[in-house]
Amino acid sequence: MIDVIKAGVLTSVQDLGRRGHRHLGVALAGAMDSLSFEIANRLVGNAPDAAALEITMGPVVLRFTRATRVAITGTDFNASLDETHVSSWWSLPVEAGQCLTLRGARRGMRAYVAVAGGIDVQPVLGSRSTDLKAGFGGLGGRALRDGDRLPFGPVPAYGKRSVFAPDAPTFGVKAPAWSKFAEIDYPHLPPHYDGKVPIGPTIAVRVLRGHEYGEFGDASQEALWTHDWMITPNSNRVGYRLDGPPLERTTHADLRSHAVLPGTIQVPPNGKPIVLLADAQTTGGYPKIGVVISADLWRLGQARLGSSIRFVECSRDEAIEALRATQRYLTQVASALEMKQQALASQPA
Repeated sequence: MIDVIKAGVLTSVQDLGRRGHRHLGVALAGAMDSLSFEIANRLVGNAPDAAALEITMGPVVLRFTRATRVAITGTDFNASLDETHVSSWWSLPVEAGQCLTLRGARRGMRAYVAVAGGIDVQPVLGSRSTDLKAGFGGLGGRALRDGDRLPFGPVPAYGKRSVFAPDAPTFGVKAPAWSKFAEIDYPHLPPHYDGKVPIGPTIAVRVLRGHEYGEFGDASQEALWTHDWMITPNSNRVGYRLDGPPLERTTHADLRSHAVLPGTIQVPPNGKPIVLLADAQTTGGYPKIGVVISADLWRLGQARLGSSIRFVECSRDEAIEALRATQRYLTQVASALEMKQQALASQPA
């Protein structure tokens, strides 16, 4: 079991989402930063979609009742195992009774903690993800609370000579931020300021034009690409509400309700865009000026409230290549872990 000593601001059980049910009105849910989430699972020998913990802002304290292995990915949360500092993007052996403390996000928004065997809560519609809006999945369909207990699955039979064994040494992988595919060229503007205090760098995300893009005037189209958009406090896992110059349609014709997906950029009547995220509804009636490409949704998952994002226009071919680049990174990580395991297995007993 994992004893939740301190649950933090918003910690929930997630996996890679509840797929195949959007036609029934069921949201995707799942990890906001799916890239960090998948790497966390790989670092403890789990399947990429095993259930793990998504931690928003912190602070969080977890105690493990038996020896196991954990991994921390996502942004730096100033973490420690008992009194020893531990880093993100590392796989760590944990002894029975030890406490993992994540004090809070130094930058970015979310961290992920995976445990060997995965979080063993009851699946709902094929997923263990917590749908906070609908109130199901995860642990009782809600965020974790102080005093909760989470079961984790049996550790796979790795054998004594496995890099994922509970007593194997620590090791880590290269974070996406250190990788070439994570770089985006875009016109630089200074960070957004709250008074004299910078509240975060601008995060660039690539965007395809939406179905109703042509219904917006030239000034609004230009504003979409040239302004920094601040993420307002009235934002959550359903969507980020953005503040900036109002985007105005040149037509007032009503739209029928239509399908929407995570990444869709809707423009309500007040002209302030909303970027839909993991817990977004399945249909909507606001015009769609654009959609954030799948390869960049993990960036939005790390964007803090009050920080700014910049939309960078890209083509369909560029979006496909970005997705391929992300997959190459995941393949490199998987290959590196396999090579590490083979090297250990080949050593004399």
